[in-house]
Amino acid sequence: MAFQQGESLYLQGEDGKRYWFRYDPGMIKLGGMGTIDGNRFAGLEDGDMLEVAGRRFNVFRPGVIEMISSLDRGAQIITPKDACAIIMECDVHAGSRVVEVGAGSGGLTTALLRAVAPSGHVHTVELKEMNAEKALKNVSRVGLDKYWSYQIGDAKTVAVDFDDADVITTDMPDVENALDNLVPHLRNGGRFCAYVPNCNQLENAVRALRDKGFTDVRSMEILRRGMDVHPGGVRPSFEMLGHTGYLTFARKRSC
Repeated sequence: MAFQQGESLYLQGEDGKRYWFRYDPGMIKLGGMGTIDGNRFAGLEDGDMLEVAGRRFNVFRPGVIEMISSLDRGAQIITPKDACAIIMECDVHAGSRVVEVGAGSGGLTTALLRAVAPSGHVHTVELKEMNAEKALKNVSRVGLDKYWSYQIGDAKTVAVDFDDADVITTDMPDVENALDNLVPHLRNGGRFCAYVPNCNQLENAVRALRDKGFTDVRSMEILRRGMDVHPGGVRPSFEMLGHTGYLTFARKRSC
């Protein structure tokens, strides 16, 4: 399908470097490359080649992996290996209503928004205004802000402006202290995810969820190791993305 006006796209050179832009028939500014006539993208489709100033580029629609990798970073993000587990384990899909606690720089926010679009919504409770502003900049750049809202406050006490959520996902060290405030906003049968960095925090989260009557409480850690593939030799990479955080999933039942 040909590109549509307003789409978020990127040019990728033979060196792998990406140049992001919003498609418009007028003049488009490309950071680090100057400007280009947007009419040159008319009729082009995903993966087509374009020559700019004597250099060859391919133009692509971004997937969620490219969106997350291109974030303007501030606070630490939940990595794609954990974000995809959250989306799968919490059954986040088009139309889902999600409450997210902690936006960071918008990594998980981006993944959640892409999953719930075009008929769902993500509402984020963020403690710091500067994090919310960074996340808003990032989700707006890829055109996902229309499915997002946020409020500033402490998840342990703030009056959450969102009810009947299908999913609540939290990125905070002491989630056990926020359950009394958050759980009423989750529908019966809804799913809860707690992301914490340390083992003692994991234990506290699990104990608290069980005490609240949640069922199917289970925890995991996701590790990712790449493969080095060369002619005549294939082996696991010496480097791997190891511990980032512990994930606990649970499901709310009626009392």
